[in-house]
Amino acid sequence: MRSPEGDSTILTPHHNHSNRWRSSDCLYCFWIEALHSHTVDMGELYCMKKIGFLSFGHWTPSPQSQARSAADVLLQSIDLAMEAERLGMDGAYFRVHHFAQQLASPFPLLAAVGAKTRKIEIGTAVIDMRYENPHYMVEDAGAADVIAGGRLQLGISRGSPEQVIDGWRYFGYSPNKGEDDAEMGRRHAEEFLELLRGKGFAKPNPRPMFPNPPGLLRLEPYSAGLRDRIWWGSASNATAEWAAKLGMNLQTSTLKFDETGQPLHIQQAAQIRAFRAAWKEAGHKRTPRTSVSRSIFPLLDDRDRMYFGQGSREEEDKIGFLDENTRAIFGRSYAAEPEILIEQLKKDEAIAEADTLLLTIPNQLGVAYNAHIMEAILTSIAPALGWH
Repeated sequence: MRSPEGDSTILTPHHNHSNRWRSSDCLYCFWIEALHSHTVDMGELYCMKKIGFLSFGHWTPSPQSQARSAADVLLQSIDLAMEAERLGMDGAYFRVHHFAQQLASPFPLLAAVGAKTRKIEIGTAVIDMRYENPHYMVEDAGAADVIAGGRLQLGISRGSPEQVIDGWRYFGYSPNKGEDDAEMGRRHAEEFLELLRGKGFAKPNPRPMFPNPPGLLRLEPYSAGLRDRIWWGSASNATAEWAAKLGMNLQTSTLKFDETGQPLHIQQAAQIRAFRAAWKEAGHKRTPRTSVSRSIFPLLDDRDRMYFGQGSREEEDKIGFLDENTRAIFGRSYAAEPEILIEQLKKDEAIAEADTLLLTIPNQLGVAYNAHIMEAILTSIAPALGWH
């Protein structure tokens, strides 16, 4: 298991025996022993997994839903993060969608989760940068990260098709001349990254209300290390390589542009390798992080079988179109008894390549049931696959 980016890298794993799902062997001792024997390789190290959940935060007034309002979703998201931390999960991640009955503005939620938890990473997957003011976002992110004690892991991207046409226009943004909306999102991302460095850029008022520090002023609160904890949600090899050059970590979801016709997990594994190659070529000093998202449901009891064991979950990748020109491959869901799941997941090359696994959860089934799913994966699946 890895400690938060910015505090250490893959080469200095966190020395902690408290979580029940870790192996009985000390990972730190394994690393030291392997280092001295010169037998360790990156393939072995990338077997180590951080495991988090990813919630889209849906709500609906349906009586079958445990989340029937925005208040339900927001409060349950806080409770679920607390339960995840109690169980030994590594991360609580939230999706951002606008104009939808789902989680939207992430920073109040991230700040609340940060105030209620102590160890778990808190992140997004992803914030659509087409809708964002980079300056205001730096202030919000800095405040949330300070509250959380440096635990934010912010996934950002150019976004996906939304509920309305060109929704970012309603937020006051439009592409520059000769620019499309994807390029606008990447431009906002680059500006956000530059502001996170904390370098002063604003000329101070010679007669300020309060005394200023010397020199040009930066946005506050500044959170040291947050720049290294920004991830780019990538749907293509090209944007994965672009993210690597800019020093962002990589998130790859349950869908990707279909660039080769191969199964999703094979395309994503190649995407992660391309990202790492571009990272190395860029000469960055730290070790990057990579995540994949998956829907995984161990069938342990009648309730699990009722929800996910009736053949309603797709067992094969699907091909679809995000728009009239963009062919995408959508990943399968995994739902089976633990022994079957273990064998299926062993064959997922992208999970093997990534250091972080985000479990997409059915948040409308409530906190208790989602905690049951997470605990089942931590106890029945993770140890058998060596996800420490």
